[in-house]
Amino acid sequence: MLRIDYVGISVLIATSFYPLVYYTFMCNPFSCYIYLSFITLMGIAFLGMGYLWEHQPKALQTTWYEILMRVIYGLEAVIYVARIPERWMPVKFDIVGHNHQLFHVLVVAGAYTHYVDGLIYLRWRDSQGC
Repeated sequence: MLRIDYVGISVLIATSFYPLVYYTFMCNPFSCYIYLSFITLMGIAFLGMGYLWEHQPKALQTTWYEILMRVIYGLEAVIYVARIPERWMPVKFDIVGHNHQLFHVLVVAGAYTHYVDGLIYLRWRDSQGC
Protein backbone atom coordinates (compact mmCIF):
# COMPACT_ATOMS: atom_id res chain seq x y z
CA MET A 1 0.00 0.00 0.00
CA LEU A 2 2.89 2.34 0.75
CA ARG A 3 4.23 1.91 -2.79
CA ILE A 4 0.81 2.67 -4.24
CA ASP A 5 0.70 5.77 -2.04
CA TYR A 6 4.07 6.93 -3.41
CA VAL A 7 2.94 6.35 -6.98
CA GLY A 8 -0.24 8.36 -6.42
CA ILE A 9 1.58 11.32 -4.94
CA SER A 10 4.27 11.22 -7.62
CA VAL A 11 1.63 11.24 -10.34
CA LEU A 12 -0.18 14.11 -8.62
CA ILE A 13 2.98 16.22 -8.48
CA ALA A 14 4.04 15.48 -12.06
CA THR A 15 0.61 16.05 -13.60
CA SER A 16 -0.17 19.15 -11.57
CA PHE A 17 1.75 21.14 -14.18
CA TYR A 18 -0.55 20.20 -17.04
CA PRO A 19 -3.26 22.88 -16.59
CA LEU A 20 -0.74 25.71 -16.31
CA VAL A 21 1.18 24.61 -19.36
CA TYR A 22 -2.03 24.11 -21.31
CA TYR A 23 -3.37 27.60 -20.56
CA THR A 24 0.00 29.27 -21.12
CA PHE A 25 0.53 27.68 -24.54
CA MET A 26 -3.13 27.27 -25.48
CA CYS A 27 -2.70 29.39 -28.60
CA ASN A 28 0.37 27.49 -29.73
CA PRO A 29 -0.42 23.73 -29.70
CA PHE A 30 3.01 22.66 -30.94
CA SER A 31 4.72 24.38 -28.01
CA CYS A 32 2.10 22.95 -25.67
CA TYR A 33 2.84 19.37 -26.71
CA ILE A 34 6.59 19.89 -26.57
CA TYR A 35 6.40 21.42 -23.11
CA LEU A 36 4.08 18.74 -21.77
CA SER A 37 6.39 16.07 -23.14
CA PHE A 38 9.37 17.50 -21.30
CA ILE A 39 7.39 17.79 -18.05
CA THR A 40 6.16 14.25 -18.39
CA LEU A 41 9.63 12.90 -19.06
CA MET A 42 11.64 14.98 -16.61
CA GLY A 43 9.11 16.25 -14.06
CA ILE A 44 10.70 19.72 -14.00
CA ALA A 45 10.85 22.87 -16.14
CA PHE A 46 8.14 25.28 -14.92
CA LEU A 47 10.26 28.27 -14.03
CA GLY A 48 11.14 28.85 -17.67
CA MET A 49 7.54 29.85 -18.34
CA GLY A 50 8.00 32.87 -16.08
CA TYR A 51 10.67 34.18 -18.42
CA LEU A 52 8.64 33.57 -21.58
CA TRP A 53 5.74 35.60 -20.23
CA GLU A 54 7.57 38.24 -18.19
CA HIS A 55 5.57 41.03 -19.85
CA GLN A 56 2.35 39.53 -18.42
CA PRO A 57 1.93 40.29 -14.68
CA LYS A 58 -0.59 37.48 -14.17
CA ALA A 59 1.82 34.94 -15.62
CA LEU A 60 4.53 36.17 -13.28
CA GLN A 61 2.15 36.12 -10.32
CA THR A 62 1.65 32.40 -10.86
CA THR A 63 5.39 31.83 -10.59
CA TRP A 64 5.17 32.74 -6.90
CA TYR A 65 2.41 30.19 -6.42
CA GLU A 66 4.62 27.61 -8.10
CA ILE A 67 7.50 28.50 -5.80
CA LEU A 68 5.17 28.17 -2.80
CA MET A 69 4.01 24.79 -4.09
CA ARG A 70 7.63 23.65 -4.38
CA VAL A 71 8.36 24.81 -0.83
CA ILE A 72 5.32 22.90 0.46
CA TYR A 73 6.31 19.75 -1.43
CA GLY A 74 9.90 20.10 -0.17
CA LEU A 75 8.69 20.52 3.40
CA GLU A 76 6.51 17.44 3.11
CA ALA A 77 9.46 15.39 1.89
CA VAL A 78 11.68 16.58 4.76
CA ILE A 79 8.98 15.83 7.35
CA TYR A 80 8.33 12.39 5.91
CA VAL A 81 11.94 11.34 5.46
CA ALA A 82 13.08 12.73 8.83
CA ARG A 83 10.13 11.05 10.58
CA ILE A 84 9.09 14.29 12.24
CA PRO A 85 7.49 14.61 14.84
CA GLU A 86 7.53 11.02 16.08
CA ARG A 87 11.31 10.99 15.95
CA TRP A 88 11.36 13.49 18.81
CA MET A 89 8.44 12.04 20.78
CA PRO A 90 8.01 8.32 20.04
CA VAL A 91 4.54 6.82 20.57
CA LYS A 92 2.89 10.22 21.19
CA PHE A 93 1.95 10.64 17.51
CA ASP A 94 0.98 7.06 16.69
CA ILE A 95 -2.70 7.92 16.19
CA VAL A 96 -2.83 11.64 15.34
CA GLY A 97 -0.06 13.83 13.95
CA HIS A 98 2.06 11.06 12.45
CA ASN A 99 4.45 12.20 9.71
CA HIS A 100 2.49 10.33 7.08
CA GLN A 101 -0.65 12.25 8.05
CA LEU A 102 1.25 15.54 7.90
CA PHE A 103 2.63 14.43 4.54
CA HIS A 104 -0.89 14.08 3.16
CA VAL A 105 -2.03 17.42 4.58
CA LEU A 106 0.91 19.10 2.85
CA VAL A 107 0.19 17.26 -0.42
CA VAL A 108 -3.33 18.68 -0.35
CA ALA A 109 -1.96 22.15 0.51
CA GLY A 110 0.46 21.94 -2.43
CA ALA A 111 -2.27 20.74 -4.77
CA TYR A 112 -4.59 23.54 -3.62
CA THR A 113 -1.85 26.12 -4.22
CA HIS A 114 -1.45 24.74 -7.70
CA TYR A 115 -5.22 24.84 -8.24
CA VAL A 116 -5.34 28.55 -7.31
CA ASP A 117 -2.44 29.08 -9.69
CA GLY A 118 -4.37 27.39 -12.47
CA LEU A 119 -7.41 29.59 -11.85
CA ILE A 120 -5.26 32.69 -12.28
CA TYR A 121 -4.03 31.37 -15.61
CA LEU A 122 -7.56 30.49 -16.71
CA ARG A 123 -8.86 33.99 -15.91
CA TRP A 124 -5.85 35.52 -17.64
CA ARG A 125 -6.49 33.53 -20.82
CA ASP A 126 -10.21 34.25 -20.70
CA SER A 127 -9.55 37.99 -20.51
CA GLN A 128 -6.58 38.17 -22.92
CA GLY A 129 -7.41 35.50 -25.47
CA CYS A 130 -4.67 34.68 -27.94
